[in-house]
Amino acid sequence: MSAVTAIAPHACPALFISAPASGQGKTTITAGLARYHRRLGRRVRVFKTGPDFLDPMILAQASGEPVLSLDLWMVGETACRTLLAQAAAEADLILIEGVMGLFDGTPSSADLAARFGIPVLAVISAKSMAQTFGALAFGLARLRPDVPFYGVLANRTGSARHAQMLQERLPGDLRWCGHIPADAALELPDRHLGLHQAAEIDDLDARLERAADALHQTALAQLPPPVAFGAPRDIALPRRLDGKRIAVARDAAFSFIYPANLALLAALGAQIEYFSPLADERVSPEADALYLPGGYPELHAATLARNARTAQSVRAHVASAKPLVAECGGMLYLLDELTDTQGTSTPMLGLLPGRAVMQTRFTALGMQQIDGRHGPMTGHTFHYSKLTTPLAPRCHATRPQGGAPGEAVYRVGPIVATYMHAYWPSNPAFAAALFNGETF
Repeated sequence: MSAVTAIAPHACPALFISAPASGQGKTTITAGLARYHRRLGRRVRVFKTGPDFLDPMILAQASGEPVLSLDLWMVGETACRTLLAQAAAEADLILIEGVMGLFDGTPSSADLAARFGIPVLAVISAKSMAQTFGALAFGLARLRPDVPFYGVLANRTGSARHAQMLQERLPGDLRWCGHIPADAALELPDRHLGLHQAAEIDDLDARLERAADALHQTALAQLPPPVAFGAPRDIALPRRLDGKRIAVARDAAFSFIYPANLALLAALGAQIEYFSPLADERVSPEADALYLPGGYPELHAATLARNARTAQSVRAHVASAKPLVAECGGMLYLLDELTDTQGTSTPMLGLLPGRAVMQTRFTALGMQQIDGRHGPMTGHTFHYSKLTTPLAPRCHATRPQGGAPGEAVYRVGPIVATYMHAYWPSNPAFAAALFNGETF
């Protein structure tokens, strides 16, 4: 049993940044707000709704703080409440970036905002739009009365006159929070899985500063009203990984890592050591377990294939029968071969039989869970590759709506590999079993 200690409740100014759809500029506005208030000496805690690895990298650089996930299904309502309460106890401002459109998904950003009473700012890209802007804002504000609505921000406006036209057609009882002119110098570049990683954007800080400057001219320069988040819980977990040394691959090829996952390993007693396959760094022979997260191995396949020092150390780790947990891109690295969209094939580690071929469109996307002897562990899948392997799956993940089969989970000797990205805090005992090499 874990010990739970209640702490006094806290309230903190909070704002939920959403939009009518993806691509409206939510991340740019959220990151710009975080940087603006940080410049004023405020401590800003930012959260990202749903399963995402890329946006949080940008938001973390903007705020200077780790960015954790909030999702009523994957993370769970109780854990979300605890994370928000802990943030409210230490921060001057909480910002939450939504996922897709405000009402998209089950559960949606609107569900999360309503559950915790967080006022919603709607960011609407006004490019190629005029009076319809008001109708769109009206619908977002009125569709669900239980969703607290803060106001609307017009993004990517063409001119001051354009912004004035948008404001004039806004219903009088909806707050106009201002506008941000179209400016390529503050937009964030993207690729097939989403935004570029923060470390890959050479001028990211300049873009964040430019976004912060633009937001200084809007009503968002003022703090939103405080929201009470209740009493945080201090949870002491059984130290099921006490004394374990876990090697974690971390670089531009392997970067899809939930900060909450690493925090859980530490809370369970593990010592975490990082290494970079791209830098040809080896896995320490003293490591008791190895984690290969997802990322972009397809963009760095040639380098990974050349780096013999890393390859030899991973093979030695497996030969020693030490646990290896591989997710998505980490699993691709273990295969015989990886083929890109141009048809170029590159040999990988050959520790799992099979090959993966990159596609030009998503091959899987959505929430999933794995059920084991410790109960369910939640997570999600999103990838552009197709795997061909003679391996028989140990089991399959399932989808939350209807329980349809999801990603295969493979177990070969000490290796556990799957496309699914697991959110380990959803089941600490399951996570500990994986890294202890136990039956799950």
